[in-house]
Amino acid sequence: MENIAKRDSYCEEKSIRNSDQEFYIRPRLANKKMKAAQSMSQTVYLYGISGCGKTAFINDFLGKRKYYYFSAEKLNGDELDFEFHEKQLIVVIDDLHLLRTDELRETLMKKIEALTKRSDIWLILSGRSRIPSWLLSAFYRHLFTIIEESDFVLSESEIIEYMSLWGLTLTEEEYSKVAGLTKGIGIVVRLLTMELSSGRPFDANYIERMRNDFWDYLERHVYDQWEIEVQEFFMQVCIVEEFDKHLAEMITGRNDVEKMIGIAEQLGNFMQFKDVTGGRRIYEIRPAMRHSMRRRLMRTWQFESWKRLYDNAGLYYELEGDIPNALKMYEVSQDSERIAGLLIANARKNPASGHYFELRKYYLELPESRMRESVELMAGMSMLQSMLLNIEESERWYGELKQMEMTLTGTLKKAAQGQIIYLDIALPHRGSQGLVDILKNAGLLIMNRNISLPEFSVTSNLPSQMNGGKDFCEWSKKDKELAISIGKIIEFTFGKYGKGLVNLALAESFLEKGEDSYEIANLANKGMMQAQAGGKIEQCFVAAGILSWLHILNNHADDAGELLVHFQKMAETEGTPKLLANLTALQIRIGLYMGKTAEAVEWLELAPNEELEFSTMERFRYLTKVRVYLLMGKYEKAITLLQRIQYYAEIMHRTYITMEANLLLAITQYRMGNEKWKETLQEMLTQAEEYHFVRLVSREGAAVNKMLKELDWEGKNISYKQAFMTETEKIALAYPGYLKQVTEDASFSENAIKILKLQAEGLSTIEIAEELGLKVENVKYHNKQNFKKLGVNSKTAAVTEARKRKMI
Repeated sequence: MENIAKRDSYCEEKSIRNSDQEFYIRPRLANKKMKAAQSMSQTVYLYGISGCGKTAFINDFLGKRKYYYFSAEKLNGDELDFEFHEKQLIVVIDDLHLLRTDELRETLMKKIEALTKRSDIWLILSGRSRIPSWLLSAFYRHLFTIIEESDFVLSESEIIEYMSLWGLTLTEEEYSKVAGLTKGIGIVVRLLTMELSSGRPFDANYIERMRNDFWDYLERHVYDQWEIEVQEFFMQVCIVEEFDKHLAEMITGRNDVEKMIGIAEQLGNFMQFKDVTGGRRIYEIRPAMRHSMRRRLMRTWQFESWKRLYDNAGLYYELEGDIPNALKMYEVSQDSERIAGLLIANARKNPASGHYFELRKYYLELPESRMRESVELMAGMSMLQSMLLNIEESERWYGELKQMEMTLTGTLKKAAQGQIIYLDIALPHRGSQGLVDILKNAGLLIMNRNISLPEFSVTSNLPSQMNGGKDFCEWSKKDKELAISIGKIIEFTFGKYGKGLVNLALAESFLEKGEDSYEIANLANKGMMQAQAGGKIEQCFVAAGILSWLHILNNHADDAGELLVHFQKMAETEGTPKLLANLTALQIRIGLYMGKTAEAVEWLELAPNEELEFSTMERFRYLTKVRVYLLMGKYEKAITLLQRIQYYAEIMHRTYITMEANLLLAITQYRMGNEKWKETLQEMLTQAEEYHFVRLVSREGAAVNKMLKELDWEGKNISYKQAFMTETEKIALAYPGYLKQVTEDASFSENAIKILKLQAEGLSTIEIAEELGLKVENVKYHNKQNFKKLGVNSKTAAVTEARKRKMI
């Protein structure tokens, strides 16, 4: 049946219309693709979630032209039999996602194939999902133009234009808030604009109400059209942020999860997925749908029914060792016993492998009476409070544990004694003073089987022992003597964590003091092999760190980078996420010598945010951030972060970090023109001289070389000054661009530039990913970063701006 799209007014060249008192802005990206397809009579497939504006766009684009419109849900195949026309016919088939059976899909597929081949027909297809599997063969044979959901997203400038048609003028901050809140989705922009035009205040209450209105829209116009079992499946899996097949099976109890996911993918663009190591596919339901489905679950299911879902998810996470997510599930299901059990299990781990900081909310909410029922919980609370810099509270729990130990007998007494000695060794705020005697005593007790120690990390997943779990600068003064006197007993006391420890400790001490490179490499390689033979990946990381610094010092930066890439492959199979995060930070540091400034700037987006919370376990990454801040000329941010690091170092007796932070502070002050840099640097050098730490200074090369020449500092040991001055000059010559402030254009990585070039050629996100061998998510990430750096909010604008800057 022939339909004519009715309009009050229509102008082919304009993308703005006013129809039935309703304003419309045609999305520029979708419009550009549609015009290109029209010029070639190429079949078009449009897709996106309900409300993104597909149908409105088709109606507006076709305007007053005659066209055939069909909904796939009610379509009779015979209706698509058209006689040949001299003039081009336009055929629109909407709602492809509503085809329920394979028979209907096969019938329609044949009709689409026939129509696509005809020169007198321009075919426009529309649905809510990406190209469905049953349509792929036609797509590959005839190369449809794809207008994806992101092409319908209104840019901030388009939102401003649309709202101005309603007579609305907001502040720049409010427009940004509207863009962030609506995500540029047409229906949401329209609802918000209508409300604001009626005089509603744009406050938190309104925003919350608008979210609920959009969720109501999804319930009425989307979910209620689905089969009941599909609705239930989504309600069940929406309780988690992301899931794979096995988690979905655990939550729902279904054995046909892949079938349900397949149905869901045909219904609309509601899920995103990514493939991870081992062939697993991780699915993520889009936030608006996840939240609205979660609300629907709570409204329609009884407490015991949805509690069971959260318990199942919690059990899955628990079995997978994902304690933070397990606790989130048990918190919702109000299972206090399982929460306490998980906190005890976590307290048996060391801070490097456990989740003390991440779980602090649960520990601090646990009643003290419940804490006192477990020696592990009491020890865990003492450790946590120390990590949070609450020293008095840490010592209070330590004292209570000691008192309890005196009242216990048998196995419980041994367990308490083991926890007490563990805290004597490991409490961060106690430093390393008196640790030699404590370790000797612990070794004897273990040897006599009087106690067993909980697992202990010497490095805290950092590429250092001297500056790892504790600060061992003082030990470096007597490194060889200590290695002979207590080396064996320390390795015995720490068990697997002690394998390779002595050789690596000596190697690092020699490295810092500027001693012979051959001897350092020999010790580091011995330590690496010992750790690989039944030890821990943590010690291998220390070895990799020492060897990579040797490469840097010997002007072989490429070798350092290659070494860390090889180690990364090993760490990905054996390491923890925390170790991998610190490894990435080390790679960024090494990359700074190699001129990889763009990678450093991009890494900053993924680095921990000290403004939200300061975690003492992130100290290595924070110090890396300071260097990137210096690179970018963000000196105020560098000083703020350094002040927090200095406070931490003072409380925790971290000598090395104090010196490193002071050195970086002096560099920052120098660049800001603050004369205090001399005082700061003199204080740092005086302290470093006490330990004869040459590399702490020389590693900063070009960033500090000029300052050292301008500084009038003699010190007590002329050989020490000669050593760091000579080597700093050498490093500065080898890496003259190290920490040199970058221009804005220099912060674009090679991949970012390639993506801009391919976008300029008209390639889609999926095509770019295939061309560059990247994941679609990575391309989207680079797009986001490019938009931010170029100060634009669309692909077209990004390409235009990049051309202006002569980047492409």
